[in-house]
Amino acid sequence: MASLFRSLMQPIFRRPLMPAMPSLIRSFSSTPVQSATLNQVLRGCRKPQKKRRAISPVLSGMNAPAMKGVCIKVGITRPKKPNSGERKTCRVRLSNGKHITAYIPGEGHNLQQHSVVLVKGGRAQDCPGVLYTCVRGALDLGGVANRSSSRSKFGTKKPKKATVG
Repeated sequence: MASLFRSLMQPIFRRPLMPAMPSLIRSFSSTPVQSATLNQVLRGCRKPQKKRRAISPVLSGMNAPAMKGVCIKVGITRPKKPNSGERKTCRVRLSNGKHITAYIPGEGHNLQQHSVVLVKGGRAQDCPGVLYTCVRGALDLGGVANRSSSRSKFGTKKPKKATVG
């Protein structure tokens, strides 16, 4: 009883609700953070960075991995400066109505006007303006004949084993 009475009579010390000095949050790096100099600000370091362009804008705009389209024109394009040759390309009207130029991979193809093709993203690096690739072995575009390596990229079945006997 006496201890209870003593505890009631003692003055109550309360902690302050907010600490007198906020605790400093130390960053991971020990080097101080430097702000931009006046010249850097005048040159434009505080401007927001430009948004990155999509590699295949029509497909990324539709949020689709591939789209079906109809060939309008089949032809060739010449590659950029250090390379030479003839890259097979086709002009395609996609199912959403947009017109694009697509690269036809592999050796030889059976595309002609009004052929239905499946177009995926992926540009032909040495052909300017060609941002799409036709999928081999899908719809009207056949696979590459006599292809032994990387067959899945060119729509070719595994060759049959010759049986002896």
